Amino acid sequence: MAEEYPKVKVLAALLVGLTAFGFAPILVRYASDTSPLVLVVYRTVFAALMLLPFWLWMRDSTARSGKGKERLWIALSGVCLGLHFTFWISSLYYTSVASASVLVTIHPIIMILVERLWFKRSFAKTTWIGVVLAFSGSVLLGISDSQIEQDFTDPLFGNFLALTAAIIFVVYLLIGQKIRKKREWIDYVFPVYFYAAAACVLVAIVMGKNLLDISTIGIWAGAGLAFGPQILGHGSMNYAVKYVSPTLLSTLILVEPLLASVLAFFLFAELPPITSMLAMFIILIGVGMSWRREAKVE
Repeated sequence: MAEEYPKVKVLAALLVGLTAFGFAPILVRYASDTSPLVLVVYRTVFAALMLLPFWLWMRDSTARSGKGKERLWIALSGVCLGLHFTFWISSLYYTSVASASVLVTIHPIIMILVERLWFKRSFAKTTWIGVVLAFSGSVLLGISDSQIEQDFTDPLFGNFLALTAAIIFVVYLLIGQKIRKKREWIDYVFPVYFYAAAACVLVAIVMGKNLLDISTIGIWAGAGLAFGPQILGHGSMNYAVKYVSPTLLSTLILVEPLLASVLAFFLFAELPPITSMLAMFIILIGVGMSWRREAKVE
């Protein structure tokens, strides 16, 4: 018998998570003097450390069949999350923010195709239209944000990194849906964050980064990114993916630029151009259509 769908809890978790996602660009801006790869290490390590005592206290130590195989999937999920962070941030070194942002947000399109073609899941027409509309709004937002012509190191390589980050994110969400049905939140999230931190540390070391080369503001920003966008943001997605389609969650994440823009307006007095506001409106319509009559347990 399927587990009862805690609708209020899921919606509340997603509301908190999306709000937390909106703070990610703000915190990164405050830590602009820190290497992004180093910042990602502090973000993921802090997140794992914050959850460690809760995992030790609440973890499920009950022996059951298939648990060993689940650990392998969880390790893969964590590595995917760490690589997603790393590829996405690294892409900004080679290409424009606009190009990278558009390519990394292609994940809803990839996700709905995977769920339809591979898992044979059917979606309402409004969901298909909503996903495409939300992605179109994301493309428009990326174009409107590209105001200044600049030279970049290797745009083609940077675009490849951003697209890779999107594909990895799809794998991460799909594994989450598979494993979260069998595990409680803390038993899934802490190990995932542990492996994500390990992957980010390894990548930073291989890239020759000094992990101690970080300012005080960078440390605080890393802690903020860990508690907000990662634990509350990604944590809420990991909670909801047990009950909600990864396609819908993937589409919902496209609201993040809108929330970040609102925060930037109040914190930095940054008013987005008219085209950007139109793009945000399109994203909201698309997300609303994709979730119509679909935010429910299967």
